[in-house]
Amino acid sequence: MSIHIATFDKLPDSAFIREAQLVQSPKRPDNPAPLPFSAPTLWRKVKAGTFPKPHRLSERVTAWKVGDVRAWINQHTADA
Repeated sequence: MSIHIATFDKLPDSAFIREAQLVQSPKRPDNPAPLPFSAPTLWRKVKAGTFPKPHRLSERVTAWKVGDVRAWINQHTADA
Protein backbone atom coordinates (compact mmCIF):
# COMPACT_ATOMS: atom_id res chain seq x y z
CA MET A 1 0.00 0.00 0.00
CA SER A 2 1.41 3.39 -0.90
CA ILE A 3 0.69 6.68 0.79
CA HIS A 4 0.70 9.67 -1.51
CA ILE A 5 1.58 13.07 -0.10
CA ALA A 6 -2.07 14.20 -0.36
CA THR A 7 -3.15 11.19 1.70
CA PHE A 8 -0.35 11.78 4.22
CA ASP A 9 -1.67 15.31 4.79
CA LYS A 10 -5.10 13.91 5.69
CA LEU A 11 -3.89 11.34 8.23
CA PRO A 12 -4.39 12.17 11.92
CA ASP A 13 -1.27 12.94 13.95
CA SER A 14 -1.89 9.80 16.01
CA ALA A 15 -1.72 7.51 12.94
CA PHE A 16 1.33 5.36 12.26
CA ILE A 17 3.23 5.24 8.97
CA ARG A 18 5.82 2.67 7.96
CA GLU A 19 9.18 3.13 6.26
CA ALA A 20 7.98 2.10 2.80
CA GLN A 21 5.31 4.80 2.97
CA LEU A 22 7.72 7.51 4.13
CA VAL A 23 10.64 7.39 1.72
CA GLN A 24 11.24 7.34 -2.01
CA SER A 25 11.63 3.89 -3.49
CA PRO A 26 13.99 3.41 -6.44
CA LYS A 27 11.56 0.76 -7.66
CA ARG A 28 8.72 3.31 -7.78
CA PRO A 29 10.19 6.68 -8.81
CA ASP A 30 6.78 7.93 -9.98
CA ASN A 31 5.27 7.41 -6.51
CA PRO A 32 5.97 10.54 -4.42
CA ALA A 33 6.72 10.09 -0.73
CA PRO A 34 6.58 12.56 2.17
CA LEU A 35 10.36 12.38 2.68
CA PRO A 36 12.83 13.16 -0.14
CA PHE A 37 15.45 10.59 0.82
CA SER A 38 16.06 6.84 0.83
CA ALA A 39 15.49 4.23 3.53
CA PRO A 40 19.21 3.99 4.44
CA THR A 41 19.31 7.77 4.90
CA LEU A 42 16.21 7.60 7.09
CA TRP A 43 17.87 5.06 9.39
CA ARG A 44 21.13 7.05 9.48
CA LYS A 45 19.13 10.10 10.61
CA VAL A 46 17.33 8.03 13.28
CA LYS A 47 20.65 6.66 14.55
CA ALA A 48 22.17 10.16 14.60
CA GLY A 49 19.18 11.48 16.53
CA THR A 50 18.21 13.93 13.78
CA PHE A 51 14.94 12.18 12.93
CA PRO A 52 12.26 10.91 15.35
CA LYS A 53 12.68 7.37 16.62
CA PRO A 54 10.13 4.85 15.37
CA HIS A 55 7.72 2.88 17.55
CA ARG A 56 7.88 -0.90 17.67
CA LEU A 57 4.30 -2.03 17.02
CA SER A 58 5.14 -5.74 17.03
CA GLU A 59 8.14 -7.99 16.67
CA ARG A 60 8.38 -7.31 12.93
CA VAL A 61 6.58 -3.97 12.54
CA THR A 62 8.20 -0.58 13.11
CA ALA A 63 6.41 2.68 12.34
CA TRP A 64 6.50 6.41 13.01
CA LYS A 65 3.72 8.60 14.35
CA VAL A 66 2.50 10.88 11.57
CA GLY A 67 2.53 13.83 13.99
CA ASP A 68 6.23 13.30 14.75
CA VAL A 69 7.07 13.13 11.05
CA ARG A 70 5.01 16.25 10.30
CA ALA A 71 6.73 18.16 13.08
CA TRP A 72 10.13 17.15 11.69
CA ILE A 73 9.13 18.17 8.15
CA ASN A 74 7.77 21.52 9.37
CA GLN A 75 10.92 22.21 11.38
CA HIS A 76 13.19 21.44 8.44
CA THR A 77 11.17 23.36 5.86
CA ALA A 78 11.11 26.39 8.19
CA ASP A 79 14.92 26.21 8.52
CA ALA A 80 15.42 26.12 4.75
